[in-house]
Amino acid sequence: MRMPRGSGFTFFSKVRKKRLSFFLFFIVVNCQLSVVNCYSQDRRPDRPLLPFQQNASQQGNDEQLAIQFYQDHEYDKAAEIYERLFQQKPGSYYYQYLLFCWVEIKEYNKAEKLIKKQQKAEPTALRFMVDMGYLKYREGNEEKSKKIYEDAISKLTPNQQQIADLANAFSARGEYEYAIKTYLRGRDLLKNSYPFNVEMAGIYERMGDFTSVIEQYLDLLEINRSYMNTVQDRLQMLLSNDINNEKNDRFRKVLLARAQQYPDKIWYAELLWWYSIQQKDFDLAFIQGKALDKRLQESGDRLVQLAGLAASNEEYKLAMECYQYLIAKGTDFPFYDLSRRELINTRYLMALSAPSPSKQLLTGLEKEMKEEIGKSQEDPESISLTRNLAHLEAFYLKKTDEAAALLENAIEIPGITPQQRAECKIELADILLFTDDVWEATLLYQQVYKEFKNDIIGQEAKFKNTMLSFYIGEFKWALAQADILKASTSRFIANDAIALSLLISEDLDPDSNTVALGYYARADLLDYRNEEDLALKTLDSIPQLFTEHPILQQVIFKKAMIMQKQGQFIKADSLFGQLVMVYPDGILADEALMYRASLTEKKLNNKEQAMALYQELMEKYPGSIFVPDARKRFRTLRGDRM
Repeated sequence: MRMPRGSGFTFFSKVRKKRLSFFLFFIVVNCQLSVVNCYSQDRRPDRPLLPFQQNASQQGNDEQLAIQFYQDHEYDKAAEIYERLFQQKPGSYYYQYLLFCWVEIKEYNKAEKLIKKQQKAEPTALRFMVDMGYLKYREGNEEKSKKIYEDAISKLTPNQQQIADLANAFSARGEYEYAIKTYLRGRDLLKNSYPFNVEMAGIYERMGDFTSVIEQYLDLLEINRSYMNTVQDRLQMLLSNDINNEKNDRFRKVLLARAQQYPDKIWYAELLWWYSIQQKDFDLAFIQGKALDKRLQESGDRLVQLAGLAASNEEYKLAMECYQYLIAKGTDFPFYDLSRRELINTRYLMALSAPSPSKQLLTGLEKEMKEEIGKSQEDPESISLTRNLAHLEAFYLKKTDEAAALLENAIEIPGITPQQRAECKIELADILLFTDDVWEATLLYQQVYKEFKNDIIGQEAKFKNTMLSFYIGEFKWALAQADILKASTSRFIANDAIALSLLISEDLDPDSNTVALGYYARADLLDYRNEEDLALKTLDSIPQLFTEHPILQQVIFKKAMIMQKQGQFIKADSLFGQLVMVYPDGILADEALMYRASLTEKKLNNKEQAMALYQELMEKYPGSIFVPDARKRFRTLRGDRM
């Protein structure tokens, strides 16, 4: 509540009178209650507040009132209270508020006396000189202010805490240049035993001088390479929130300039490697990774890491280049066998990512995988290759019996880990669902979930079992399970569970009519079994039966995804566009726009149109989870690359 205006003396006299009246009233009432309580047989008299408790209560009330005045810019009233509080309890907290209030109401003499009093109490604390310099500046004596600031810096001693305190005092007053001078002087006094680079980088960041920020961090590596993790952490924080790409652009320029100017300083190449990974610039990362691997005579760890990241980002060709490089290092290197297997696994992933891969390509890949597994002689390390071969045979070559037998044998391999066995069971359950053996599939999913309830693989099995329930029309049960899985520790499983929950809850009719949702679930299962043409026909029947239904936007989206899977990119693009146009506020609009932009960029090779679509997504759906990726793709297409 805002207090009435008036002169400070008159107002506080009224406050005191009111408080005194209340206090006398409180004493009278309290005495009466005490008399009554003394004669009472049922209760003991209340204990009176001790003196220090009374003071604390009064002080708290005064402080709240002072803060209210301060926030309301009524500094004269706030100053009167802070002066009393400071006298009762001298300290930096009340000192700072009182000094600020006096400066604001131009009580410069009082402010100067206050500062001198603090200087006398703490003669080695140079921060009070900053307060004095600030006071002179507010008085209009800028030359005097500068002289005091310079004197403060000249009085520094080889004391790290004193240096930091003075620099912080300058920074708090917005005197960033003097804060930098303080750190530079301190660096000399400490003979570079503590360089203050991180602190100066923070000052430069407040000044908006990002080039100097970056140079401070890079200079820190010049002093000691052991600061690499610190520098990377700080740079990651700096560059992560960079909407206009200004910081990233400057960092690239400064880092590349140093790497070219000082080719013998290996830490710049290492930082360039790290940054290229952060930016998913895999081509540059491959160049830097090979150079570092050769120069430092490493065993290939960087390239293994890069290959995995590239494959997970669907950069299969580059992943294969990494594995081929590692294989060429020879059989004596520790990653030779792994690289040989993962090269084939990556070819498998690339083949299945292509629309409608040819039978010749798939059979050739099958032969290559079998030969590699034969060399491994039931080595548990080849389990991932075995699972991929089983998936290829079942889902693409229609060899379901062979695929199931392959997995059943793999589960019995001596030395296989429980995790690997669970992965094989999940793949076997997927194949059983593919062949319509629903009962056996659900048993396997349940086995894995019971064994790994608290692990991601257990949650994956639970979600797959939930999808099985959805496929066979058990919608309410599937909805209940999906709602549980929303809290999954795996972001991907949680997102899929949320999507499934929305699909069912939005499209399950109030009267429990499941016809539309049943048709959609059937189409989804057909798509799972790679029967795309039947899936499309099933989806087409839904709008014929229901001219208006919430599921119709899901139908358009699903058809677009199937068209994209078949390589019918123009039709898919048209369907994504139709969805955004007809249902701009629907739950799938932002996702459809993201898919359309990616399709336009990568498959239709229309850079300008893709940029326009990414920009549309950022502007129309700023809260979408796809915005960060859209922003990255937009910048890449714009040419903001290293």
